[in-house]
Amino acid sequence: GKEYFFEGICNGIIQEKETGANGFGYDSIFIPDGDNRSFGEMQLEEKNKFSHRKKATTKLIEFLKKYHGKN
Repeated sequence: GKEYFFEGICNGIIQEKETGANGFGYDSIFIPDGDNRSFGEMQLEEKNKFSHRKKATTKLIEFLKKYHGKN
């Protein structure tokens, strides 16, 4: 009956000009901290290095590994 939340954060900047054709939504205007390309210019594997979803999922996986089988 417990709920757990796992947060992933991807800091960066929004640029005015769209660059790149990969991804969807804001990918072509968002440049993550640590790179000089928009998500739209990256391949999926590169984007996942910064992905807030991947960071949250990694936290979930570590939680499940740590508490697997414990109530």
